[in-house]
Amino acid sequence: MKELRYLNKYLLKYKKLLFWGLLWVLISNAFQILPAQMVRHALDSVISNIKLYQTLQETDAAQSFLSIFDAGILFFAGLIILMALLRGIFLYLVRQTLIVMSRLIEYDLKNEIFHHYQSLPLSFYRRNNTGDLMNRISEDVGRVRMYIGPSIMYGLQLFTLFLMLIPVMYSVSPKLTLFSLLPLPILSFSIYYVNNIIEHRSTQIQKSQSRLSTFVQEAFSGIRVLKSFNRETESIERFSKESNEYKRQSMKLTRVQSLFFPLVMALIGISTVLAVYAGSVEVINGSLTFGNVAEFVIYVNLLTWPVTLLGWTSSQVQRAETSQKRINEFLKQKSDILSGPLEHPLAGKVEFKDVSFTYPDTGITALKNVSFTVQPGESLAIIGKTGSGKSTIANLVARLYDVSKGEILMDGTDVRQFDLNALRTQLGYVPQDVFLFSDTIYNNIAFGLSLPDKEKIYQAAQDADVYDNIMAFQDQFETRIGERGITLSGGQKQRVSIARAIVREPKILMLDDVLSAVDTKTENTILSSLKKIMVGRTTIIISHRVSSAKLANKIIVLADGEIIEAGTHESLLSQKGSYYELYEKQTQADVAEPN
Repeated sequence: MKELRYLNKYLLKYKKLLFWGLLWVLISNAFQILPAQMVRHALDSVISNIKLYQTLQETDAAQSFLSIFDAGILFFAGLIILMALLRGIFLYLVRQTLIVMSRLIEYDLKNEIFHHYQSLPLSFYRRNNTGDLMNRISEDVGRVRMYIGPSIMYGLQLFTLFLMLIPVMYSVSPKLTLFSLLPLPILSFSIYYVNNIIEHRSTQIQKSQSRLSTFVQEAFSGIRVLKSFNRETESIERFSKESNEYKRQSMKLTRVQSLFFPLVMALIGISTVLAVYAGSVEVINGSLTFGNVAEFVIYVNLLTWPVTLLGWTSSQVQRAETSQKRINEFLKQKSDILSGPLEHPLAGKVEFKDVSFTYPDTGITALKNVSFTVQPGESLAIIGKTGSGKSTIANLVARLYDVSKGEILMDGTDVRQFDLNALRTQLGYVPQDVFLFSDTIYNNIAFGLSLPDKEKIYQAAQDADVYDNIMAFQDQFETRIGERGITLSGGQKQRVSIARAIVREPKILMLDDVLSAVDTKTENTILSSLKKIMVGRTTIIISHRVSSAKLANKIIVLADGEIIEAGTHESLLSQKGSYYELYEKQTQADVAEPN
């Protein structure tokens, strides 16, 4: 239960529901016990009154006695029905408190985990796969809820029922109590053992289901590649293989589950037979009545199912312990990207001072002693080959990572002194790997706005040169673009992503190779639009294409994480170095493109 102690804060938060749930459990248990006593009194009354009726059968009083006798039986029957109804009402209240409490805690826990996920740095997501993160917030939280709700509810019912019922049974007959309870520990242990086997088999099924779901998800996401390489047959074969494995594991579980109810019913039957046998002996000896035997049979049945659920509850607690341990592993991880106190507006000056950076998860050094300054309203182009460290600069400016060495200054202040939210709301970042949500184009562009503004959204689409494309769609801005924007072309996705960044009117705009999926004509159109957008705004253009760098006031060339050249477009061409070579190659390629 060590890991589950983490949930105590939630149980304390909803202590009122827990208190009322316990109270309703006690009352519902009382209405379980009392009918058995009513049955005893009714049965003993029937037996004694039948003997009396037989002696009065030949007299005039027989008919009057029979009417009184019938009324007494109906009275007991009415009491039993009333208690059953009252018990049903209080059982409803039990679920409306304890099960509702578990749902509220499930809601709070999911929100806590998701909020914590949001606070963790990018390196965390590079180390963990998406499927595992989703399992912890869905399946693991679901298992924890089963402990908080049904397990606690059934545990309280069993514990309080034992405390209330055993003294009642013992006061009637200690010997019969012992015989009645004898098989119950065996029943509980047997169910616990079978449940452990079921749990193991269920885990194997979940793993198989996870593999099957992952394969299907990848097949659907990569359907274009699958069809273009004509691999449908192989994909079907792989699916059949995974599906057969899932079927095999399911059949193994079914065979074990088929033992469950026969085992339960057999042990319940043994307990009932022992109670009847021992009770019959006591009736013959004159120490008990037939009503006492019937009462004990009811008591045995009252205890049997809670004891049966004890094994199930123990299994659920074990599962919840394992799941909460997995959850705690993530909740204990702290972000090394700490928010500072400053929240003032930025002017837009960005300065790197001897910045070096090594990715913590891979150990790869991306930047080495990089220094440059961009004044407010100026633009900087960062040119380099793949792997030269261009995108790392954008990640550091947005504080998705913190520098390993050196410092980054915003308006002369260390970027680590700024409040994260205040900093990022003043940045417009278009990442190299474009990600669009499965929503309308309008909502995707408005994603960064706290209050969507239709005019701003339309203007941003025009500035990104995607407005005409959007209006050509049947539903225009209300067009749903599918998962990860699959219904849009590569160029359209990049331009929608640009519109999403500029609609925020950021102080600092960062474009990370955003024109790689557009043709030269579209690129020139977007760059012409960006000229207006960049006015009065600090802009960092990251690209491997020289044509994108022409707009910038300054250009730096990166190679292996180091600045090898810096200057304006004209000065770099005159140096006839790496930038000149890159310019010549791309110019020749653009000239040859129409042919």
